Amino acid sequence: MQITVKLFAYFRENRFKIEVWDIGEGTTVGDIVDKLGINREEVGVLMINSRHTEFTVKPSANDILAIFPVIGGG
Repeated sequence: MQITVKLFAYFRENRFKIEVWDIGEGTTVGDIVDKLGINREEVGVLMINSRHTEFTVKPSANDILAIFPVIGGG
């Protein structure tokens, strides 16, 4: 099945902004983050179709997964 993966801020460096991925049944959001080589502790917000989600959720066909880093500041 296909999903769209969107990366934000510095997660785009040496990666991509938006890509369509083929994933297998049972693939979790955490599996996708791991495959991207992103440390889970650096993830601030995960969204599927503009709704907050978690690493354990399994996307459905045609979902849009957005991955945002933790943003610090002062």
